[in-house]
Amino acid sequence: MKNKLLLVCLGLVWGLDPGWVHAGQPAVPAPLQPVESIELPRYMGTWYEIAKYPNSFQKKCFRNTRADYQAQPDGTVRVLNRCVTADGQTTEAVGSARQPGPASSPKLEVRFAPSWLSFLPFVWGDYWVIDIDPQYRLVAVSEPKREYLWILSRTSRVDYAVYQALLGRLAQRGFDIERLESSPQD
Repeated sequence: MKNKLLLVCLGLVWGLDPGWVHAGQPAVPAPLQPVESIELPRYMGTWYEIAKYPNSFQKKCFRNTRADYQAQPDGTVRVLNRCVTADGQTTEAVGSARQPGPASSPKLEVRFAPSWLSFLPFVWGDYWVIDIDPQYRLVAVSEPKREYLWILSRTSRVDYAVYQALLGRLAQRGFDIERLESSPQD
């Protein structure tokens, strides 16, 4: 009888969620995957920043943060990021993006360093489209380590339910939603 009880208890323990065995330790999320594909021409245009993980290169941005993407004849994308600082000044950063791999790749690389440095691999940062709606109205962008996260929209305001659904999907993919900082838009 004792042996049967021991076997039942061991069977229950083996069947438990592995997270229970390491209680108190955060679960390691699966490697980040981008969306299957994007249509880069549809991605061009203006995107309003709705929220982001705070970062050092946007610390002066106070409101009206947006990104404008424009296809270039050489196949690259001109990136113009702009925002309004706390003192009311507009600041801009001009960069370039490229799409290594196939024309439908959701993995882009972005550079804000001078073009004469573009031969150096470390001046290019990963820009992965990790969530996008079929109408190309709301997008989440990150990179493999999940250190950066941006939520961008074609409009300066996003429907609450649509936004909450996106946050739920991001949380399921290992993002700390509490780190997100709203980006005010006038």
